[in-house]
Amino acid sequence: MLDLKFVRENPDLVKENMRKKFQDHKLHLVDEVICDDAALRRTQQQADELRSQRKNASKKIGMLMGQGKKEEAEAAKKETADLGDQIAELAKKEDELRESVTKAMMQIPNMIDPSVPIGKDDSENVELQRFGEPVVPDFEIPYHTEIMESLSGIDLDAARRVAGNGFYYLLGDVARLHSAILSYARDFMIDRGFTYVIPPYMIRSNVVTGVMSFAEMDGMMYKIEGEDLYLIGTSEHSMIGRFIDQILDEKELPYTLTSYSPCFRKEKGAHGIEERGVYRIHQFEKQEMIIVCKPEESADWFVKLYMNTVDFFRSLEIPVRTLECCSGDLADLKSKSVDVEAWSPRQKKYFEVGSCSNLTDAQARRLKIRVKDEKGKKYYAHTLNNTCVAPPRMLIAFLENHLQEDGSVTIPEVLQPYMGGKKVLVPTKK
Repeated sequence: MLDLKFVRENPDLVKENMRKKFQDHKLHLVDEVICDDAALRRTQQQADELRSQRKNASKKIGMLMGQGKKEEAEAAKKETADLGDQIAELAKKEDELRESVTKAMMQIPNMIDPSVPIGKDDSENVELQRFGEPVVPDFEIPYHTEIMESLSGIDLDAARRVAGNGFYYLLGDVARLHSAILSYARDFMIDRGFTYVIPPYMIRSNVVTGVMSFAEMDGMMYKIEGEDLYLIGTSEHSMIGRFIDQILDEKELPYTLTSYSPCFRKEKGAHGIEERGVYRIHQFEKQEMIIVCKPEESADWFVKLYMNTVDFFRSLEIPVRTLECCSGDLADLKSKSVDVEAWSPRQKKYFEVGSCSNLTDAQARRLKIRVKDEKGKKYYAHTLNNTCVAPPRMLIAFLENHLQEDGSVTIPEVLQPYMGGKKVLVPTKK
């Protein structure tokens, strides 16, 4: 959410930002906000003037009663009551206008960083850099579920019977590999100075609306029936929600946190949920990174965050690249975003395995996360988030890049301690 004063003083800039995000259908919101905000301030001024009149009239009543002027005192009482009714009406109008302004402001996208390339959708994202040499072996690489099945490591049919499409059972060495990668990711991030956190897996609606846009909420979140709770789509939600309505001491910044959680997503409107596999699913697990920092530090933290993901995947000997997300591919709260994509030897292309975002102060404004400096001045924090790793999707890249011609899968040295010393996974099925 933008600063209302900024919208009021820079309507053309805000509209131009919308056009860059190809959200012309939202342009009317800027004019509505400015109009309703002006009406709200006029209404507040009228109410303040009437309160002042009522206060004077109340004082007058006591004075008239003391002088024995009962008729005049009764008239003053009636005047006070009438003023009270008018104030109540204005208060109701204030609430309606304030709600209207807030609702519109929540739909106006954050200002994109000047460095963001302009483009309509993810097809116009811009490659930044490649890390590692993408290799296509001279033998055929099976579909990832076939590799898992050869290792007796997945049961999708049973998952469909139990929960439907978009779910899975992982078994044996594949399940162990899944957990090993998460354990390694936890220690990888701790070694980089991040504080490890296990957060709540459910959050209240006021946190949901604070951490994401309405469109994201509708397409992602599962609601708990009969309760004001939602299952998290990523631990970023509850991690940032931890600071809701808080005033943070500037000396304690930055907060550098890494969290583990299961994640649940409806994937409403997403393509591929019916596909056989674990690429787009309703349930997965993730090691996440969260930063809460001073505004002047967020640009540097942004680069550090996505490079953590690059370094993690490279330590597992998986080639990756970074993509700068274009304006049309940015969710409303994001000012700047970079995707990390892993190499798929089978598809001979890269696919997304993580996303890093700088939300500047937009998320903090929604959640009222403020910082107090040494002089007592308060300002909104900047928040950032990034995926370290999110299996089982990540297993696709892992299995394809470490598959051998005989069907075995090698385990990189850094992961072997988490796999009980195993150096290779051997097929149990042909």
